[in-house]
Amino acid sequence: MLRHAAAAILAILVATPALAQVQPFPPGFIERDVVTNGTTIHVRAGGHGPAVLLLHGYGETGDMWAPLAADLARDHLVIVPDLRGMGLSSKPAGGYDKSTQAVDMVGVLDALQIGRTDLVTHDIGNMVGYAFAARNRDRVTRFVLMDAPLPGVGPWDELLKNPLLWHFRFGGPDMERLVAGRERIYLDRFWNEFSASPARFSEASRVHYAALYARPGAMHAGFAQFAAFDRDAADNAGFVAAGKLTMPVLAIGGAKSFGPMMATVMRFAASDVTEAVIPDSGHWLMEEQPVATISAVRGFLDTKR
Repeated sequence: MLRHAAAAILAILVATPALAQVQPFPPGFIERDVVTNGTTIHVRAGGHGPAVLLLHGYGETGDMWAPLAADLARDHLVIVPDLRGMGLSSKPAGGYDKSTQAVDMVGVLDALQIGRTDLVTHDIGNMVGYAFAARNRDRVTRFVLMDAPLPGVGPWDELLKNPLLWHFRFGGPDMERLVAGRERIYLDRFWNEFSASPARFSEASRVHYAALYARPGAMHAGFAQFAAFDRDAADNAGFVAAGKLTMPVLAIGGAKSFGPMMATVMRFAASDVTEAVIPDSGHWLMEEQPVATISAVRGFLDTKR
């Protein structure tokens, strides 16, 4: 059955031009654009086995997952989209609340003829992933979230008081004008301040992502991701009221970033939460400590329950 599903996906996928990547995805990964929910989502897919959907966060694109995809593709069918407005996905004017983006992911999986999937997410991807899991509880088998809170869940209001998170309220036309042509300066602030060691976020990665975020509409879309947090918080309150997630959840934090707070947050939203803290890492887990992060994800997804 899984072999047939993989063959069907490879038949559906159509190769599309891609920007040169810092680390390429493994041979056999194919790219396509999925038109769904009023937008176009750029998707990479490859491997064979149970499906796993990888969702990136702000300051990066699906390209961040290449090392993890290479590991998981040995025995998983790996699906890696760029979120709405980011990377090589289209950049519509709206739809950046995470419930709408969860519907984007439904469209991606349906286009690839995938029913159930594991879910691995980081940063903004956590928020899209939670909305997806809460709205489609029968489609998520295991859920890994990395180093970012969920709007409106647990200690959200206290976290908003942290001055490091000023960018949550930074946006609008004037801010877009200030950042235009200075995308690298703006993004360096995230890569430097949220890492345990800024040098681990390589210069090649910085050049790569800064070029993607300098594309027309990309910074508008990025600001819109944060501007939607109030709407996301209201939606998440409804999801929590409907009942905690019951699938196994792994909450990973960087020791010099959210650390064990990730598990604290997720215990407000899920009933089966495992905590993991990656030593000597800030927010950028896949760049700062890829081996330890991949090991934690792989170990959790391989656990039989």
